[in-house]
Amino acid sequence: QVQLVESGGGLVQAGGSLRLSCAASGRTFSRYAMGWFRQAPGKEREFVAAIRWIGGSTYYADSAKGRFTISRDNAKNTLYLQMNSLKPEDTAVYYCAAKQSLVVPTTSAGYDYWGQGTQVTVSS
Repeated sequence: QVQLVESGGGLVQAGGSLRLSCAASGRTFSRYAMGWFRQAPGKEREFVAAIRWIGGSTYYADSAKGRFTISRDNAKNTLYLQMNSLKPEDTAVYYCAAKQSLVVPTTSAGYDYWGQGTQVTVSS
């Protein structure tokens, strides 16, 4: 069974940075796609970024391009999301997701496994 555990959320001022981590276990993830999503109160869960574990191809939402970087550490089975130049509108619960697929989904429906989420709050 795939388990995903996020960490690294917190409170940060606008313009600041945070790095989220997602520790993955239960599988060999070389043939997996993994993504970050976020959900703000009263809003639907939205795509932030995704990566194909093998090869490292990356995909970003327009809101994340130029500010966020998704990466993975093969040895640690850990997914990261480096978030810079944070804005109050980035405030949300951030979720890590995984799918056994070489095609990288960019919608929440495309993923089978989810973490519990980590809160990111950006103050103005």
